[in-house]
Amino acid sequence: MAESESGGVRSVQRAVDLLSLYDAEHPTRTVRELVDATGLAKTTVVRLVRTLEECGLLWSRGDGRTVPGPGLLRWAELARTTWQLPEAALARIKELSEESGGEAVHLYVRQGLARVCVARHEGTRTLRHVVRVGAEMPLWSGAASHVLLSRADRAEIDAVAELSPQGSEYGDTLWERSRTAAVRGWAVSHGERETGVSGVAAPLLDRQGRVAAAVALGGPTARFTEEAAAGFADALVEAARSLTALDFIGGAA
Repeated sequence: MAESESGGVRSVQRAVDLLSLYDAEHPTRTVRELVDATGLAKTTVVRLVRTLEECGLLWSRGDGRTVPGPGLLRWAELARTTWQLPEAALARIKELSEESGGEAVHLYVRQGLARVCVARHEGTRTLRHVVRVGAEMPLWSGAASHVLLSRADRAEIDAVAELSPQGSEYGDTLWERSRTAAVRGWAVSHGERETGVSGVAAPLLDRQGRVAAAVALGGPTARFTEEAAAGFADALVEAARSLTALDFIGGAA
C-alpha cells in the first residue's frame, strides 16, 4: 500500500474512532475529552473535528462541546430502515421467546472482531438478559460468537482471541468451541463474559450459505441447565431456519 494511501486510511480510521466515542452515556464531548480518550495530539483532534463538522458529522454547540451532526440523520434513518426486521421475523422471534418460556431473544451480526445486536425481543421473565439494539459485544465470548465464528479460519479465531482477557492463550479454546458449533449447528455458553449469564444460539445463513447472523436465547445460568439448553437448541435451530428463509439480513435487495 502506498504511503499516501496508508495515511488516508489511518485518517479515516481515526475519524471513525472519534465518532464512536459519542454514545448514550456521552452524547456530547469537548476537545479535551476527545484528546484524552484517543491519545491523539490536540492538533490532530482539532483537525479531525473541523473536518467532521464540515461534513455535517459533528456539530459545535457554542459552549465548548460537540455533538453528533445533522448529517448523520440521513444515515441513521437509512440504517434503521435497512436493519428493521420485517413483521414475519418479529413474529418469529416473539414465538421463539414464548417457546422458551419467556427468555430474551437477540439477533447478532458480526462486525469485524466484534458482534452487534441488530434486533431483540425482551421476553417476559422478570430476571432476564438485556442487550440493547446497536450494542457492540466481544466476539471472543458467548454462544452467539461461537456460531458467528463457526466457519472462520484459525487466523481469524486467533485474532479474536487476542482481544480476550487470556490473550493468545485463549485461541485453542475458542477454536474448539467454534468447531463444536459448526458440527452441532448450534452453541451453548455459560458465564464466558459475565458470571451467571448463559446463552444458546443458532446460525442464520445468507444466499451463499455463509453465516449471516446468530439468533440467541439468553438468561440466568440457573435456568439454562443441560436439559433446558438442549430444548432451547431444538427451538432455536427451527427458528433460525424460518428466519433464514425470510432473507432479511442487510435489508431487502
